[in-house]
Amino acid sequence: MRTEYDFSQARPNPYTKKLRRQITIRLDDDIIDYFKTQASATGMPYQNLINLYLADCARSKKTLKLTWS
Repeated sequence: MRTEYDFSQARPNPYTKKLRRQITIRLDDDIIDYFKTQASATGMPYQNLINLYLADCARSKKTLKLTWS
């Protein structure tokens, strides 16, 4: 390795705002099955579909309406 590197021509990573963070989330089996079925129809991984759906909810500022019986 070099003892010194020249970063004067370096530029910021254009993808840093699109980095994803790995988390653990517990979902019901029927929810996972639904997204896996949708994934096989579209050819996308089901995790990407879940991410797209959640991103759409966040962009449109959807709110959850709970009613307790």
